[in-house]
This record gives sequence, structure tokens and C-alpha cells, in this order.
Amino acid sequence: MTHRERMIAALNRKIPDRVPTFELEFQLTEELMGRKHLCEEDLRGLDERETQRKLKDYAAFLIRLYETLEHDAICLHYLSTKHIGDVIGYIRELSGNEFMILAHGDGTLAIPDGDGMYELSLALYETPDALHRKCRQMADDAIARDRYLMGRGIDGFILCSDYCFNQGPFLSPAMFAEFIAPYLKDIIAAIRAEGGWAIKHTDGNIMPIIDQLAACHPHALHSLDPMAGVDIRAVKERWGGQLALCGNVHCAAMQTGTEQDVISSAEYCLKYGKPGGGYIYCTSNIPFKGLPLERYQLVLDVWKKYRDY
Repeated sequence: MTHRERMIAALNRKIPDRVPTFELEFQLTEELMGRKHLCEEDLRGLDERETQRKLKDYAAFLIRLYETLEHDAICLHYLSTKHIGDVIGYIRELSGNEFMILAHGDGTLAIPDGDGMYELSLALYETPDALHRKCRQMADDAIARDRYLMGRGIDGFILCSDYCFNQGPFLSPAMFAEFIAPYLKDIIAAIRAEGGWAIKHTDGNIMPIIDQLAACHPHALHSLDPMAGVDIRAVKERWGGQLALCGNVHCAAMQTGTEQDVISSAEYCLKYGKPGGGYIYCTSNIPFKGLPLERYQLVLDVWKKYRDY
């Protein structure tokens, strides 16, 4: 199977030739490849010809990076929507449909920062109608952006609004049902209508709202955060018939645990996520800057040992 075919099989809750893997973001490019990701700031002041040269070179770099990692999806970040569209075209030109290509695509309320939390708390109670108008506009903007990128050849989206702390959602389930779920459902429906794939990401303890997330009909949930007590075994047993699952390898263990802690977490995910298909192996967040590269390589070593069906 191609990398893309493998991802499609898993997102359709089928059994591919092996468990696919990807990461929402891979920040250890300098450690692995000796090169940083290209960012929008790097293109400032360049003329269009030089900009396109750099974007095509970056596309070739991404293909080398993800071939080295053996990832099945390339996730695009750091660039404007237009330039992401350009990179998609260059990846297709250089590698055809070998990889699934993904990018951020959400437009729902997420956990705000300290200042924003105060403002949002007031809006929930004092100006709910105005907040709904804001939520509608955010969703419509996301739908328009997602449609543009699907027109440029992207396969789908990671919907990256975080809703939960380790203790639970930042909004009550009732407020989530009013101010987030309807707009999330619309965004996902628009992606599906264009033939795209929708993977809903949120860290934290999603269990009080997981039924609502499932009812929005994403193809998959990411990242099944074990630091918040989300157990892939329980989620697979209850929701595996409705959703593909991504993640659950313990990120904190990669940073502060022993090698055996990392191995045990990775083996647990494959033991309970893999059976019957519908599972994409990855960490419970990302391989973040500052993480020793060898720890992420250990995560991949476990995957290589048990990935085949």
C-alpha cells in the first residue's frame, strides 16, 4: 500500500497492511535532518520567483523528512494558506499521491489564554447571542479556508482546537453542546462533502464530551491523552465502531520517564489500538522541541516491531 492508501484504510476503520503512523507536528527536524521547517517569516521580502523556489525546495525536504521517519501523512504548518496550497502542489508534483497531506482546519472555540478566559466567561453569560455570531463567523471562515485547500489538493485536516484540561473540558458539557458542537459538526460536514478527511484533535480529558465529539462525525479522534486518564483500550471498546483512533503514546514519559515507561506505553497502544484496524499510531501530542531524538526513535522502534497485521 502507499502511505496515503494506508491512512485511508485506517480512517475508514479498515485493516491496512500495517498500522500507519504520523504526527500532528514534528519539531525535531534540526536534530534529525539538520534543517528547520520553512516559516512564513522566511519568505518576507522575496519576489515571487524566489518564494516559489523556496517552497518547492521545502516540499522536497518534507518528502525526505517523512520518508526518513516512515510517516504516512505530511502535516503542513508555519505558512500562509496560499503558500500551504503551493507546497501541496509541489509535494504532488514530486511524489504523486504517495503521502496523505493534512493541515490545520478548525474554527471552533478553544481553551483561551488568561486574558481571553475572563472575556469568554463574561460573553457566555452576558452576551451569548454575540458569542454565537462570533462562533458562526469562525466556523464559516474555517470552512472557506478548508475548501480552498481541498481545491489545491489537500487530503484532509487536523481540527486543532483544544477543549480540555487534564481534569476535563474547559466548558461544561451543556455549554459545549451549545457553543462548540454545532459549529464543529458543520466544519466536519463541509470537509466530508468535499471528499476530505477530518481528524479531531484535542488534548486533555475528553471523556465527559466524547459522545458529543463522536456525534459530530469526524473520521478519527486524536490524541487520546493518557496524561488525562484517557485509556485507548476503553475508547476502542466503546467507540471503535464509530471512529478511528490516533495516538495515546505517553508524551510526558518520553520526556521524563524511563525507556521502559516509553516502551510500555507504546506497546499498550498497539496492543489495544491495533486489533481490527482503525488505528493510527502516534504520540499523545507531538515530538516537541527539547525532546531527545532518541526517545522518539524508541517510539518508532516499538511501532516497527509490532506494526504489521
